[in-house]
Amino acid sequence: MKLALATLIALTLPAAAFAADGKAVYAARCAACHGATGQGSFGGPALKGVTGRKIAGLPGYAFSAGLKAKAGTWTAANLDAYLAAPAKFAPGTKMFAGASDAAERAALVAFLKTLK
Repeated sequence: MKLALATLIALTLPAAAFAADGKAVYAARCAACHGATGQGSFGGPALKGVTGRKIAGLPGYAFSAGLKAKAGTWTAANLDAYLAAPAKFAPGTKMFAGASDAAERAALVAFLKTLK
């Protein structure tokens, strides 16, 4: 039900407005550990260019064994699954907090897509 609501919100809001909501979620939940510019990070990997990047593929960051074991790229679906339950998606991950609210996750993923 929550996923259906998030999808409905994503389809009805203008993309820019939805990404702006995601930027607020990023600022509140992610910015303390993840930089958005690609210029280093604050404990977690930088998120610039994360969408479409190989999972655990950012050079220079020491990813957990759990993420290194994952195949594929950071698609919207993979980002959503990871953000919903980081330890379930990649057991042993260093990321300790996700976003249980589907609408917040959808907005956050929309924002991450803008970080190119």
